[in-house]
Amino acid sequence: MEYRKRIADQLLADKLEAMGAVLIEGPKYCGKTTLAVQQAGSVLYLSDPDTLTQNLQLARTNITRLLTGGTPRLIDEWQLAPQFWDAVRNEVDRRGEDGQFMLTGSAVPPSPMTEAEAIHHTGTGRISRLKLRTMTLWESGDSSGEVSLARLFKERGPVDGESPIDLERLAFLTCRGGWPKAVLKKNERASLMQAGEYYESVVNSDISRVDDIDRDPELAKRIMRSYARLQGSQATAGTILADIKTNGDSKMSDSTVYSYITALKRIFVIEDSLAWNPNLRSRTAIRTSDTRYFIDPSIAVAALGLGPEDLIDDLQTFGLFFETLAVRDLRVYAEALGGNVYHYRDKNGLECDAVIHLKNGSYGLVEVKLGGDALIEEGATSLKKLADKIDTGKMKAPSFLMVLTGVGQYAYQRHEDGVLVVPIGSLKD
Repeated sequence: MEYRKRIADQLLADKLEAMGAVLIEGPKYCGKTTLAVQQAGSVLYLSDPDTLTQNLQLARTNITRLLTGGTPRLIDEWQLAPQFWDAVRNEVDRRGEDGQFMLTGSAVPPSPMTEAEAIHHTGTGRISRLKLRTMTLWESGDSSGEVSLARLFKERGPVDGESPIDLERLAFLTCRGGWPKAVLKKNERASLMQAGEYYESVVNSDISRVDDIDRDPELAKRIMRSYARLQGSQATAGTILADIKTNGDSKMSDSTVYSYITALKRIFVIEDSLAWNPNLRSRTAIRTSDTRYFIDPSIAVAALGLGPEDLIDDLQTFGLFFETLAVRDLRVYAEALGGNVYHYRDKNGLECDAVIHLKNGSYGLVEVKLGGDALIEEGATSLKKLADKIDTGKMKAPSFLMVLTGVGQYAYQRHEDGVLVVPIGSLKD
């Protein structure tokens, strides 16, 4: 299968035109280097085994030499020598031109650092950030893209689109994930192996290498399994610890759980969703805890050792994993529009899985459901309750209310309340 051009391609081009340098960050194997190389004038592969030692030596003694080359110059895996950050910032100031550098990395630099490595400036005004996630269903060629999120913010009214994804295909896509290498595999069995290999790499190596702290692979597996069971919830470290103890480990502490979760965030395995805080007509206590998600649903599936058939046999669990897939896609589409995705939950249990909020104050409310009339009705009811609570005298009314489904052939607008029902296999940015 040939996938479509990445949505981030245009975002990167725009940022290079506007800023002196761009930091591209995200999980390993999501395509950061490939994305950057396509727009690079020259490349320094910092982690190349043949030149790594000399590169690190030059980074300490004559880093300007490593910044020399055609622009934009790509510094791949820059975090291996964190002093590149200040060096790039200074060089951008010296040259006074935009589009000079790209930095790619699969981890946030370790802290604390030595004085020689320390980052002394935020890079504000010189270095822009671009987070690259795994591929959406539109980018991988699995969505028809007949329903445009951008259009929904511009035009109210009916939608029209068709999805080619049935339940069996959705189960496969959830387990395969959006890893570019997996998408390109013609053999489905080989595609499904990619997420498992990534998971093993995380627990056996990456979670320790991120800050040179030796971590137990088995403990990492237990924490990731717990996170998988609790994704889509506002579980605290204490809740995760209780889940781990319930499933057979009574020795772990809160601080250990927190340490492992922090490491997983730094290598972009975990990406939680922040709480949305709207203006409401009446005072309601809004839950401010983050909602737990992996950056790709395939990680959760791999952590629990599940396959497509297991998801089909347990639709409740399937629905939780599908929510992670949906949030992944919505995040990418929203960022293409200059927006972010949040989660809403209040003390009464009223919830909205995804609030897509743009910089101009426009927003859409989305409930994620696997499919079926009963779940669609449940989602629509929840959306209408939340919309009725919003004080439109103090903020805009929602641009749309959407039930985003995993299965279902067509996109349509309900005539009784105007709620949009959109299969994910018909959506794009």
